[in-house]
Amino acid sequence: MRGITSSLWPIHYKPLPDELLSCWLVRLAHGHGLKVQTFCNLIFGNRLQVWNRDIDRLAPAWLLDELSYRTGTSPEATLNTTLRAYEGLLYRKFRLSGALQWILALKMYHRKREGYGLQFCPTCLADDAIPYFRKRWRVAFNTVCTRHGTMLHDRCPKCGGAVAVHRLDMARSDAIETAPLSYCHACEFDLRDAATSMAMSYDAQASALLFEASGALDADCCSSREWDLGHYNVMHHLCRIMAAQYKHVRLREFVLDQVGFQDIPFTQGHISFEMRSIEERHHLLQLMAWLLVDAEPRLTAAWRARAVRYSVLSKDFIEPPIWYSEIVEKFSNWRDYLDGELKEGAKQ
Repeated sequence: MRGITSSLWPIHYKPLPDELLSCWLVRLAHGHGLKVQTFCNLIFGNRLQVWNRDIDRLAPAWLLDELSYRTGTSPEATLNTTLRAYEGLLYRKFRLSGALQWILALKMYHRKREGYGLQFCPTCLADDAIPYFRKRWRVAFNTVCTRHGTMLHDRCPKCGGAVAVHRLDMARSDAIETAPLSYCHACEFDLRDAATSMAMSYDAQASALLFEASGALDADCCSSREWDLGHYNVMHHLCRIMAAQYKHVRLREFVLDQVGFQDIPFTQGHISFEMRSIEERHHLLQLMAWLLVDAEPRLTAAWRARAVRYSVLSKDFIEPPIWYSEIVEKFSNWRDYLDGELKEGAKQ
């Protein structure tokens, strides 16, 4: 195609607000009337493979540099389309392999996605002039659309397949179509037509806290709470404890009793929070958030009820925030702590 190798591509779309790199790249390919694989081979050659990885997480420098140069997009804006933009906020340090805290796993295998790592809101896609997929939909604690108050989906409701925008045109031998990116690559169901349901709230304050935690990812956030890595670390740590399957850990059962809800079936085995279904994650998040609404008295009540031990609250928690450490440290010597509480109660 004439002009495709010039400094600025004929079609040089800029990233849409919060757009994922993978989605942006597909839009650029289709904008030039080319299939994704054809476009990438033409631009990067056969030796530089793009889609054999989770490019939203593992985008190589040569890919980001080329996109910035060919579209006239600043390097900062290009990098912000990747999940590395959350480094220092949702996870401490970026790494190439292994799980990243709060980042949903795609489980890539031969360019196919075997994990449900990209969520979507049908109403957002329907409202978009150009349907596209958001970076926030890769974040594990986002189970509810903060714009519409409805549950997100983590798979195609018709065929159950994972969302994979880059595969939308791979199965077709004809010329690229102008269909929007909202279609399922496996069964061609329009994800904009997926049924919506209002999110289940176990506690109004807990749901508000989760809404705030999600909103803090926005550049124009004006939250009253200071959301930083420490807060997100505590959220993740408590979710992990909630999902623990040890006999001496009953924190999930304790909170369920407090909020008056029943438990749900859980996937067996030791799996990370980021690998769980959206239903399991939403359940755990609601319970965790109830604790954090009033962390000190509620964690103390759980500890006194022997639903969780000091060792569990502190185990494998690297560099916890000071406020959390101060709460949990009170449980390290239970005799002294309870004696102090009893004496304080006697004075009153």
